[in-house]
Amino acid sequence: QVQLVESGGGLVQAGDSLRLSCAASGRTFSSYTMGWFRQTPGKEREFVAAVSRSGAATSYSDSVKGRFTISRDNAKNTVYLQMNSLKPEDTAVYYCAADGASWSLRVGANEYQYWGPGTQVTVSS
Repeated sequence: QVQLVESGGGLVQAGDSLRLSCAASGRTFSSYTMGWFRQTPGKEREFVAAVSRSGAATSYSDSVKGRFTISRDNAKNTVYLQMNSLKPEDTAVYYCAADGASWSLRVGANEYQYWGPGTQVTVSS
């Protein structure tokens, strides 16, 4: 089992950058594929990015590809989401998630077993 806590959210202007962090508890962090999702009121949780257990492979949604970068530091039990060129449509609660059941970079929210409480990102125009 793993517990996750996000940090780094806030209010920024369009075009700014922000880096989210997700700290994981436990000694088996490297056993999990890690993902970032986001959600706005009334909408389903949306896949943003995922990183493999070693950090060698990544996957992104089309809406953030080229602007966001996911990475992980297994020595620090932390996964990051660097967000550049932010747009108002990036406004959402961002969640990190852990998937210990598959080696694949999965994009479905229901395929991840563990979730953090989320951190709000607001991008003003």
